[in-house]
Amino acid sequence: MVSRIFGIFLTFLLITSCNSSKNIAYLQNTGKLNNDIKFESTLQADDQLLIIVSSENPEVAAPYNLKSVVYQGTSENSIAQERQQAFLIDQNGTIEFPMLGSIKLAGLTRIQAVEKIKSLLKDHIKDPIVNLRLLNFKISVLGEVNKPGVYPINSERVTLVEALALAGDLTIYGKRNDILVIREKDGVKTYQKIDITKTDFVNSPYYYLSQNDVIYVEPNKTRVNSSVIGPNLTVGISALSLVVTILALTLK
Repeated sequence: MVSRIFGIFLTFLLITSCNSSKNIAYLQNTGKLNNDIKFESTLQADDQLLIIVSSENPEVAAPYNLKSVVYQGTSENSIAQERQQAFLIDQNGTIEFPMLGSIKLAGLTRIQAVEKIKSLLKDHIKDPIVNLRLLNFKISVLGEVNKPGVYPINSERVTLVEALALAGDLTIYGKRNDILVIREKDGVKTYQKIDITKTDFVNSPYYYLSQNDVIYVEPNKTRVNSSVIGPNLTVGISALSLVVTILALTLK
């Protein structure tokens, strides 16, 4: 009788453990991966750009750069720093460039934007050099992660996996098979659910993130139930374990 009770209890624990591991482990299958996927984020309205024009003759290139601004820190001992102003892509997708006027950059990749500006400068500067950097590339990670928040991205691209790593990975209560990515482009929001327990999610167009993407990790049933039941669930499990122990000792 005692062995039977322990057998049932052990079987229950094993089944629960197996189901949990399937819901927690990443990349469980070995689906076919598409190695031809190439991703380059495109510029969009509200992007802030640092654009520096240079040439063999600095005096010729100077009028095509925004003037630098001196920033003073809040403390008395802070050192003033000189920084070049940033360009802002307006709602029409354009920037106002010194000497050149309006240039539409929205929808272009960084490399395409550089080439477009260089082509416009060639009539005024011999062999112009254009450096362009996106200053406000950021993503937001919310929900069942260890460190939710807004994260600035310094590189040109970032993956969903890297974003989750920045947020300290999912908690044990995060649904790995139902991660929501919210993306806005040209004023239109799109929503995509991603299952990171399967390897083929790397083929998704949402594997590489765009600036201002929002990632939401939904809580699993355990988290939802615990928030409703509260500490009673823990008490119930403890009571069940105690009953099994008492029965085992009594029937021994």
